[in-house]
Amino acid sequence: MTARKNKNNKSDIDKHLDTIIKGDCISAMKALPESSVDLVFADPPYNLQLGGDLTRPDNSRVNGVDDDWDKFASFKAYDEFTEQWLAEARRILKPDGAIWVIGSYHNIFRVGTAVQNTGFWILNDVIWRKSNPMPNFRGTRLTNAHETLIWAAKSQKSKYTFNYRALKTANDDLQMRSDWEFPICTGQERIKDADGAKLHPTQKPEALLHRVLIGATNPGDVVLDPFFGSGTTGAAAKYLGRHYIGIERDKTYIAAAKRRIAAVKPLGADDLLTQPSPKAAPRVPFGQVVENRLIKPGAKLYSPRGNHEAKVRADGSLYVKEGEDEIQGSIHKVGAAVQNAQACNGWTYWHYEAKTGRKPIDFLRDKIRKEMRG
Repeated sequence: MTARKNKNNKSDIDKHLDTIIKGDCISAMKALPESSVDLVFADPPYNLQLGGDLTRPDNSRVNGVDDDWDKFASFKAYDEFTEQWLAEARRILKPDGAIWVIGSYHNIFRVGTAVQNTGFWILNDVIWRKSNPMPNFRGTRLTNAHETLIWAAKSQKSKYTFNYRALKTANDDLQMRSDWEFPICTGQERIKDADGAKLHPTQKPEALLHRVLIGATNPGDVVLDPFFGSGTTGAAAKYLGRHYIGIERDKTYIAAAKRRIAAVKPLGADDLLTQPSPKAAPRVPFGQVVENRLIKPGAKLYSPRGNHEAKVRADGSLYVKEGEDEIQGSIHKVGAAVQNAQACNGWTYWHYEAKTGRKPIDFLRDKIRKEMRG
């Protein structure tokens, strides 16, 4: 992995790569250079406003979040804190950078407002549905079985990273949805203290970070976590060939995170390869498929159900005659016309006859792209 260098052969951000900065997140971010990180993943205090101990039906105490770092004097104080760290996070993001913020119903709506007020452009909210949520022991409310993540670009003009095909492949070739199911941390994944109790009350599953980093970053990118905790972001980043910068003020958490990350064996460069994003792939017009004689003029193309046929012409256009109607134009224009639709992705709509059956012509485009990559 390489980072950007300046004239002195070392950028201001390089000295922080793959390290944990001890201190307050706002002060620490102020010391980082502008436009220097690719992604921010933030798991800020939830400001739970707990009114007392929570107990199970057998009167045993639930080890919830009652640490000082989660306590604020008022909603106003929490909002001011949120706006300050978000402003610094946005400053240090590169122009095409993005942020992910996770929270619960206690804070995510206030955080969402601040995200928009700070100038971020919201792309999605994602529901993390917990397959093994903690029950509502008092029976006074619904079981709180999910948390919400906000994914936002630095600005509306940002060309943010979205590895669409990688996520689609990971989801058995189905488009990745905005509701994700993972269990909460239990068993060996849960980091324990010397007494065997959970070290950090809000430790996130590494699988969640794996999906975020695969979908929103590329190998070698710099990922900042201003609320580093027990180091889940750092562990996932190291494993997936990304750089991390952690900010944490609790020395116990820092020590545990360092031990955890040191034990991670990163994947090899070949193992990090994922399905390329359509935006990143070189443009290949259908005419180039015809020029390369992967489809010859006069060949027939078929709609997915076989109810429409089109003939290929030498310039890469299609011709359809249905009754008295004649349609000609690009693979997209003709595909839309035969469906009476406003638009059509001709690459996935039109199929050609192969030895193994009909396949989308997108297979032929991929063949050319592979040849272009050598």
